[in-house]
Amino acid sequence: MMERRRPAFIRRRLNSFGYAFKGIAAAFRSEINLRWHVLSAGAVVAVGFYVGLSKIEWALVCFSIGLVWMAELFNTAIEVVVNLVSPGHHLLAGKAKDIAAGAVLVASITASLVGLLVFFPYLGALFQK
Repeated sequence: MMERRRPAFIRRRLNSFGYAFKGIAAAFRSEINLRWHVLSAGAVVAVGFYVGLSKIEWALVCFSIGLVWMAELFNTAIEVVVNLVSPGHHLLAGKAKDIAAGAVLVASITASLVGLLVFFPYLGALFQK
């Protein structure tokens, strides 16, 4: 009996990954800000390879990128749910959306500060040549 349950368990786990990727793709298609964050992350990664970041620096950069993407995805999900339950203008609906957008701003500022701390020494060395 256990053998029959295991494939179903694995299939459900794989399906959950599929749903997650479907959600990311939907957000990417509908949210210009997420596309901007992906483009920015690509540029940061390219510069990171160019300057030769250390493992710790890569960890900080990857964490920062993930933080911003995660915040943007949560913001998108909150906006979709708020629009579903409150299609008309409502003060509390607007407040929820503003708070979610504020979370993205905090994540973006944090990532920018990490980027400055990580890349400033490399960029300074490049301009002194």
